[in-house]
Amino acid sequence: QVQLVESGGGLVQAGGSLKLSCAASGRTFSSSAMGWFRQAPGKERVFVAFINWSGSTAYADSVKGRFTITRDNGKNTVYLLMNSLKPEDTAVYSCAARTSPYYSRDPELYHYWGQGTQVTVSS
Repeated sequence: QVQLVESGGGLVQAGGSLKLSCAASGRTFSSSAMGWFRQAPGKERVFVAFINWSGSTAYADSVKGRFTITRDNGKNTVYLLMNSLKPEDTAVYSCAARTSPYYSRDPELYHYWGQGTQVTVSS
């Protein structure tokens, strides 16, 4: 079992920045592949960013160059730094963990989820 708790969401103006954190406990965190997803009102949950145990990353095209995912295995925490935020980035952001170490954008392939944190970007 892995327990995930997100923090860092809030209200920010367009062009601003936020840094989300996802604290993990339970199963060995350092070997888990981690992802960030987001869900806007009335829309499906979509992939945002991925990081594996060695630090390899992948991003959705919509956030590439603006968002950065990192992890600190010593603190059992994954971060999502979001710069140049746009109103269309408004959503509930959730972190998730896979028992497989491999890359995936499919939320169905993630086994553990946090409760989510709201990010609202005003224009």
